[in-house]
Amino acid sequence: MSGTHDIPASALEGLSPANRARIDRLRRHQPEEVDLPKELFRSGYPPSKLAAVLVLLFEKAGELRVLLTTRSKSLRAHPGQVALPGGKVDTTDADVFETAYREAYEEVGLPLQYPHVYTVCTLRPYISSSKLLVTPVVALLTELSILDSLTPSPGEVDRIFDHPLEAVLDPSLVGKENLSPKGSPDWPYEDEYYNYSDIDLPWLGNSTYRMHRFRSSAFAIKGLTSDILINTAEVAYDKTTIFERYAPGQLRTFAPILRILEAESGMRDVVSGTSTPTPKVEVGVPSGLGDAVVSATN
Repeated sequence: MSGTHDIPASALEGLSPANRARIDRLRRHQPEEVDLPKELFRSGYPPSKLAAVLVLLFEKAGELRVLLTTRSKSLRAHPGQVALPGGKVDTTDADVFETAYREAYEEVGLPLQYPHVYTVCTLRPYISSSKLLVTPVVALLTELSILDSLTPSPGEVDRIFDHPLEAVLDPSLVGKENLSPKGSPDWPYEDEYYNYSDIDLPWLGNSTYRMHRFRSSAFAIKGLTSDILINTAEVAYDKTTIFERYAPGQLRTFAPILRILEAESGMRDVVSGTSTPTPKVEVGVPSGLGDAVVSATN
C-alpha cells in the first residue's frame, strides 16, 4: 500500500510548478507499513473498526485546497462536525482505496473511477477515541468542473466546502476566506483563526493529545480531520506548523498504538519498514510507548 503511484505528466500540466512539486513529495511519501486487514483480522480485532477517508486535493487560484464536508446534524456521532469523505471498510471492499472512493461517491457524489482523479499516496493510520483505525487516501483532482455537481447525501452530509491546505500550517492564511463569524456556533471562540487544548487519554497509555481547531467557512476543522490535514500539508509543503503541533506526552507514530492494541487483543508483529521522518519536537512520552500519532474527535 506504500508503493509509489504514477500520475501522468499530462495530468500535472495544469498545476503551478510549486504545486507539482508538492504533489510529487506526497506521491513519494512512504508511511509506516501496517497491514491492518491481515494482522488485525487475524488477531480478532473487529473489522468494523477499520475505516478510510479521502483527502481530495485540487489547485484553485494557484493554491492547493482540500474538499471537506460537514456531517449531518441528524447523525448520532459527531453531528455537524467537519469531516473528510470516508467511512468504515465494507467486507466487499478490496482495499482502503476502494473504501475511500466508494464513501466519497456515497457522501458527495464524486463519480467512481472518475478519470480526472489520481491516487497520490496513503498516510499512516490514525486512531479515533472510539478506537476506529482510519487510513487516509490522498488524491488529486485535475478537472474542477465536477465540483459544481457534487451533492451532499441527505442524512449524511449537510454541506460541501473546501479549505486551503497550507492554512493548517499557518492559520493566518485563511484571512482572505469567507469565514464563519467569531462567536457564532461554528466558531464560538475569541481566537481569530486557531486555538487548541490538551486532553488526557487514559485509554491510550495515559498519553496526552493536542486538539487543534481551525476556523473555516463552516464549522471548526478539528480532531481527526485536523491531524490528517496537518500531516498531509507537512509532507506536501516540506515544512512544519508555525504553532507547537504536539502536547507534552503526546504519542506521534503508529507502532506504539499497535502495541497497546496488541496488549488488549493479543496481536503479534504488525509493523514493518520505516516511516518518513517527522519533525522533531521536544516532548515527554510515557515510558515504554515511544512516539505515536493519536487523534481525538471532540
